[in-house]
Amino acid sequence: MKKILFAIIGMFILAGCGNEESTPEELEEVTLVLDWTPNTNHTGLYVAESKEYFEDEGLDVEIVMPGEAGADQTVASGQAEFGISYQEQVTEARTQDIPLVSIAAVIQHNTSGFAAPVEKEITSPADFAGKTYGGWGAPVESAVIDALMKQEDASVEDVDIVNMGNTDFFTAVERDVDFAWIYYGWTGIEAELRGKEIDMIYLTDYSEKLDYYTPVITTNEDMIEENPETIKKFMAAVSRGYQDAIDNPEEAADILIEAQPDLDEELVHASQEWISPRYQDDADRWGEQSEEVWSNYAEFMFENDLLERELDVDAAYTNEFLPE
Repeated sequence: MKKILFAIIGMFILAGCGNEESTPEELEEVTLVLDWTPNTNHTGLYVAESKEYFEDEGLDVEIVMPGEAGADQTVASGQAEFGISYQEQVTEARTQDIPLVSIAAVIQHNTSGFAAPVEKEITSPADFAGKTYGGWGAPVESAVIDALMKQEDASVEDVDIVNMGNTDFFTAVERDVDFAWIYYGWTGIEAELRGKEIDMIYLTDYSEKLDYYTPVITTNEDMIEENPETIKKFMAAVSRGYQDAIDNPEEAADILIEAQPDLDEELVHASQEWISPRYQDDADRWGEQSEEVWSNYAEFMFENDLLERELDVDAAYTNEFLPE
């Protein structure tokens, strides 16, 4: 009888030990702040979330919209661990002693440019003269327009620049705007789907200094110093997400739509098909950043009085957290 009793007790002890061993580890909570409403720049993040790549790395990642402070300020202040930004904003922040650091390029080459409906007859930068540009009020806009126009012996002084706020491209050009700065992978694709013919002047066709990373993933200096392993885990999951989006655009688009059902399904699929091969493009791996790209754009900004001082390029970005 005693032998049976000891056997039963032993079974309960072993069962208890087994339950302790099977208890899942508590996930580390981190936050990523988007730069804008969700779109195909962000697909890899939602793929990583949907396929539980973050959980595989021991992370519980909350993807949130930017508040009034914006992603850069939220990340720099430590209120969020990661964010989506742009090389131009990180460059400006670094020269103002704001501790943002870029840890991955979402898209390898700049896919933005100036777009206009074909009836506006704007097919080169010289055609900007006498036209109205609709922008968001940043000094870099006039500097870039002028840089392109100077190549054709024209000047930004002949362009009427207005702030169109949150008005979308299609509404603006039907009112009082002739051309605007867009990302072809979203607005350009939307124009195709709407049957609206546009002329597109890509920045990269006119200057290698304007082939910068937009968007990028950021963190802050304290995270790099105090929690480098968290960053490595985060980037391992994100890299898997973007690689899946590269390899299977249709599935990735479905995942983004499931996560954000208010998005236009046709636009997401068409945009994803266009943008997926451009995530990595000619880089050795997704997310890779080069010193040349960072130096080129910093030089452009400094030469055009857009920076208070020259950029410490090596401190502005790092590839150390990308998977090998």
